[in-house]
Amino acid sequence: MASAKIVVIDYHKGNLLSVQHGLAAVGGEAVISDAPEDISAASGLVLPGVGSFESAMEYVNQSGQGAAILDALGRGVPFLGICLGLQLLFARGEERSGERGVPLENEEPVAAGTAGDDRWVAGLGFFPGSVTRLRSGRLKVPHVGWDQVYPTEVGERSRLLRGVPSGANFYFTHSYALADDVDPTLVAARTHYARSFGSAIAQGAVFGVQFHPEKSSATGLVVLSNFVDIVRAGGTR
Repeated sequence: MASAKIVVIDYHKGNLLSVQHGLAAVGGEAVISDAPEDISAASGLVLPGVGSFESAMEYVNQSGQGAAILDALGRGVPFLGICLGLQLLFARGEERSGERGVPLENEEPVAAGTAGDDRWVAGLGFFPGSVTRLRSGRLKVPHVGWDQVYPTEVGERSRLLRGVPSGANFYFTHSYALADDVDPTLVAARTHYARSFGSAIAQGAVFGVQFHPEKSSATGLVVLSNFVDIVRAGGTR
């Protein structure tokens, strides 16, 4: 199989080295860059994620990374979003950088186009749908630790989740997740914590996971290895 360069996108929020090391551990050639020109030239892209939806989108938009990412996605470049990197693919999120717009524990999100709509932050918008806060009166939020991932029919056909058994444990750390308005044909796996949410998505060569494969031991390396194989195959396999 041919070598192919994977760019781990540095938007000054992500856990970059652990992702790069994880890709290297499965034979991937990964470099870290914040330059839009490197994003445009990459054979594969990984968008990791630590931080808030709002602050990440501010940097992505101002730096020119957003346009480069969307152009690459439109050309079919294999892409893996991790945690916040998954969330940013969608149209909007309700996570602000500060207190403004953050909902109360049991408060429902406001529908678009109504009073209070300034809660929402625009994402990259490659897919329609929202990212909303996990809410529970019983379970602790943030959701931190190991939890089970259940592939859907979409996931069972997905190249990214080959070799991942139903109920496999992955490491999570997040307070926000995909909402119910996300197209179910995108959802490759689900996890049940506070509510049932899409914990992996797949469409063509575009993939995303809410969990952290780089922190998920051997099973996480299976996911990263699958992605490296997809990149080497040019996203066509």
